[in-house]
Amino acid sequence: MFAPPEPRGWPPGFNPQRIRHAAGLLLLFPIVDRAHIVLTVRAGTLGRHSGQVSLPGGGIEPGETIEQAALREAHEEIGLPLDHVHVLGALTPLDIPVSGFRLHPIVAVSGGRAALTPSDGEVARILEVDLDELLAPERLVSIERQRDGRTMIVPAFHAGGEEIWGATAMVLAEFLTLLGWSPESSK
Repeated sequence: MFAPPEPRGWPPGFNPQRIRHAAGLLLLFPIVDRAHIVLTVRAGTLGRHSGQVSLPGGGIEPGETIEQAALREAHEEIGLPLDHVHVLGALTPLDIPVSGFRLHPIVAVSGGRAALTPSDGEVARILEVDLDELLAPERLVSIERQRDGRTMIVPAFHAGGEEIWGATAMVLAEFLTLLGWSPESSK
């Protein structure tokens, strides 16, 4: 259900050498002994993905590792203090043809809840989503989206008062699958 569709490739005329690499941070942290993750609602001024739910993250700068970029971007976007954040590993890179990015998700853990602040102009709001909320069968839904004049039905999570779909939903689904979740068992 959350697997990327049959590879469509990049849009016609797109030069694969122009792929922009980005890192996203899937951060786990406890609130009252329950695991949570941090997501952001992107500011309404950010182009194609404005207003969408995403991992904190952004472009990888020359000379940076993927992990360094994910941590730097999380610090810039949500004010994440990095002194108690430990990187656990990476998930599968994901191509996002609509914007020309290849997203490299990084999983990290923090021993406690940090006071987070959304970056003006980049983040409209910060979501702290309980993992159990994502795992609840009623949170997995199908939603309609319009792209290039056509209607698509896409899988999504309803969590934190938002619809989480697209690349972010695919990253979350991969992570939850590693924890033993199955989208088929959520029907």
